[in-house]
Amino acid sequence: MRIQGLGVIEDALLELDRGFTVVTGETGAGKTMVVTGLHLLSGGRAEASRVRVGAGKALVEGRFAGLEGEQVAGIITDAGAEPDEDGSVIALRSVGSDGRSRAHLGGRSVPVGVLSELSEQLLAVHGQNDQLRLLRPAEQRAVIDRFAGETVGAPLAEYRRVRTEWIEIATELAERSGRSRELAQQADMLRHGLTEIDSVEPKPGEDAELTEQIKRLAAVDELRAAAGEAQSAVSGAADGDPDVPGALGLIAEARRRLSSVEDAALRDLEPRLAEAAVLLTDVGSELGAYLDGLDADPEKLEQVLARQSDLKKLTRKYAADVDGVLAWAEDARQKLSTMDTSDEALAELARRRDELGTELANHAAALSAARKTAAAELAEEITAEMSGLAMGQAGIDVIVSTRAAEKDDPQTLEIGGEQAHAGPDGVDEVELLLRAHSGAPALPVHKAASGGELSRVMLAIEVVLAHADTVQTLVFDEVDAGVGGRAAVEIGRRLARLARSHQVLVVTHLPQVAAFADRHLVVDKGIDSDHITRSGVRVLAQSERVLELSRMLAGMDDTATGRAHAEELLSAAVADKEAAENGKHHRRAAQRKKKAGAPKKAPESGRGDGK
Repeated sequence: MRIQGLGVIEDALLELDRGFTVVTGETGAGKTMVVTGLHLLSGGRAEASRVRVGAGKALVEGRFAGLEGEQVAGIITDAGAEPDEDGSVIALRSVGSDGRSRAHLGGRSVPVGVLSELSEQLLAVHGQNDQLRLLRPAEQRAVIDRFAGETVGAPLAEYRRVRTEWIEIATELAERSGRSRELAQQADMLRHGLTEIDSVEPKPGEDAELTEQIKRLAAVDELRAAAGEAQSAVSGAADGDPDVPGALGLIAEARRRLSSVEDAALRDLEPRLAEAAVLLTDVGSELGAYLDGLDADPEKLEQVLARQSDLKKLTRKYAADVDGVLAWAEDARQKLSTMDTSDEALAELARRRDELGTELANHAAALSAARKTAAAELAEEITAEMSGLAMGQAGIDVIVSTRAAEKDDPQTLEIGGEQAHAGPDGVDEVELLLRAHSGAPALPVHKAASGGELSRVMLAIEVVLAHADTVQTLVFDEVDAGVGGRAAVEIGRRLARLARSHQVLVVTHLPQVAAFADRHLVVDKGIDSDHITRSGVRVLAQSERVLELSRMLAGMDDTATGRAHAEELLSAAVADKEAAENGKHHRRAAQRKKKAGAPKKAPESGRGDGK
């Protein structure tokens, strides 16, 4: 990812490791601009105040590689973007000092929303704001849904499908019942209009046809004269006068003269005259037929004028032309089908509403059961993660309860004899409760946890959810705030473990976390000649990492003790990762041996074949 003109960063290139990349730097150096750049690249809100002083615009450019999945491919294809030869695609976001924002994907200008859609599939940013958001009940319900995946997603989709129809029917029933008199009056007006239109029976385009017919009948004498003279000019005089041969006679004479000569060039013209004679014969016949049908008919003209008058009465009332009148009639029929206020119609709507309500209650119950099952599993996994974050005696309870309906709630649903509010996400309320130790009562997380404990709880949640995430890149922005000591080491260890299945980027101030990184980036701050803060990003070599970790250890970069402590941290982190990697290889080898090994038989423990 490249960042230019954003905050204190003038120009920085971030080469992220496929595993665990950490970003550190002194306070105010611009670490948060890295996350801000990612937010912009993800279609986040653009703010002109983020543009560097003196720069015309801020620019963030990133290359996404290893793209997989139909949704990702569909977003790229629909945007008209062009991936590079290696399959990667470049996304770009610029923000002008005037606040105007532009987005590009694969060399094509795209709406900012396209970057947002793409990033939802590829990137998840977890920061302190995300922690605070997780304390809201709606977000806690979303945590369960995200963790459970299709186990909750499938019944939720069915619930929402039925709920949409249930609300439509209930709304229609309430409207018809409450506006019965008004709707009856409107229905009478529509029926009257339809009766009037049906009695005339207009045809599509009939008004335009009648106008042409009236013009012809009113000008029959002029039309007969013009057609007769044209026919004489083509076919000759009706009495066969040789002095008035017409065009056909003249062509016949020309053909006769050409056919009698010996010159080949002239004789070649005769067939073309024959073609002209055929065309003129057809025209003459059509003119004759036109004249035969052009009888003066005053009664016919009177009938057509009367029909035109009937149609004009309709077009004055309902639309500008006959086609518009027919469209009004069709719309009126559709409206009438929804305006039946008879007792039978209202009873049928009530029956359908109750039928859908029963079906919806069943889906809501299935959804609640799926969430409760997922909640127990989620609580168990979060508690297990917390035990590794120096909160061994603490525990999490994820409580799923029914949200009671308030008085006169139009979306009330009866489930198991209780009146529940049927919201768009079900009837459930979800709350995360924390037991700080074995004897402590279970309280809402934000009440039971201190600042450092809250960070660890949220990190445990994020680590658990990360395994359920389909995105390939996870970003953590100082989620380790308020943590230190052994808990900080455990945070680093878990982030390193997470990096085995995801690309992980962490902005941190903790040396214990930074020591576990596969690549260490540092944001350096300086002052230019114009007294403007200028920051850049660089990759640290192993020796430089020791100095940076020493600095993070309470500014001990210039002491032998600090460097020794930093080296010890790095060595411990490397040993821990190697042990984890070896353990993974041993497990894989055991699995391969198990698959290809001895004949299957039930072991003495009584567990199933190979299980």
